[in-house]
Amino acid sequence: MEQESLLFSFFLIFTGAALISTVALFFRQPLLVAYIVLGVILGPFGLEYIADASLLSDIAEFGILFLLFLLGLDMQPIKLLGTLKKTFLVTLASTAVFFLLGYSTGLLFNYSGTESLVIGFAMVFSSTIIGIKLLPTTVLHQKHMGELMVGILLLQDFIAIFILAFLDSNNIDQGNALRVLLAFPVLIIFAYLTTRFVLIKLIARFDHFKEYIFLLAIGWCLGLSALAAEIGLSAEIGAFVAGVSLATSPIALFIAYSLKPLRDFFLILFFFSLGAQLNIGLLSEVIAPALLLAALALSLKPIVFRYLLRRFSERNRLAWDAGLRLGQISEFSLLIAFVATQSGVIGELASLTIQAAAIVSFLISSYIVVFFCPTPIAINSKLRRD
Repeated sequence: MEQESLLFSFFLIFTGAALISTVALFFRQPLLVAYIVLGVILGPFGLEYIADASLLSDIAEFGILFLLFLLGLDMQPIKLLGTLKKTFLVTLASTAVFFLLGYSTGLLFNYSGTESLVIGFAMVFSSTIIGIKLLPTTVLHQKHMGELMVGILLLQDFIAIFILAFLDSNNIDQGNALRVLLAFPVLIIFAYLTTRFVLIKLIARFDHFKEYIFLLAIGWCLGLSALAAEIGLSAEIGAFVAGVSLATSPIALFIAYSLKPLRDFFLILFFFSLGAQLNIGLLSEVIAPALLLAALALSLKPIVFRYLLRRFSERNRLAWDAGLRLGQISEFSLLIAFVATQSGVIGELASLTIQAAAIVSFLISSYIVVFFCPTPIAINSKLRRD
């Protein structure tokens, strides 16, 4: 994509987002939905004003990295370990249930065994973007909710990384499995040592240079993300670990405040690119399995998560709230579909089934959360929480 076309693409995206968001707000609709719809309209399968959304998709990934970095900044390491222990059995049990649902649906619609396995894995994960982006951060109840959801979503990310490591048939060996299992503690140790002996000292010495702290935070987030990707983990986990490592720093609140506008900029691109990648020309061939998968996720995930969280002593209201926020298919599922297609593990129709199911679940889940849960953009003023 040339510089002129990139500039024109940004003009279309942000001007279009401003216009369609205005309409969405007048009709009290979630802005996430507006960005996805704009992607469908302007993308290569719509009006083709943006014929190649691949570069935009790559750029948009920064939004997820900054989002997880900011989440990490709000998580004290000791508290995070407690949360992971608390959510381990919930995540394990829900993974088994949703995998079986996806796998059975794939077989029901005559997909191959391998394609059904990938569809099953795609059903396991919930959206970090919807789950966390629509979560208030200034209410104590919601902070506890955030801790539970981060624990579940982080454990789901570990499962996703392990799956992605084996999607390429050339990498199915014990050595690769061992590398993935060992990479995470190595990353944590490196982050801890670097933060304690380098970053904290630099922050203490130059904390009055705010732009330097801003640059240091971005460099640390992206640097650890790149390192995580290099050693077999995901860039998202690297960003989260980078945030957690700085959570005890007195400058953590300033970093979080400074990076929020940058995060929102890239998240608009993320949701736009999501809509732009939907091949609406083939939807008629996959609409039935996609709608069934989306319906299963939207209806059963809240119930299953509510039941499992209640089993582990969470209050009924909190368990329902968490279940509704986790009741969709994940952007990680889109990544799994992409990698599986690129490596020849699944065909285009199976990939499109996963994409369509994920996007439908994003759209409807956004409405459910905005209408029934406390969020910064809730339709009901009584539910609006910042």
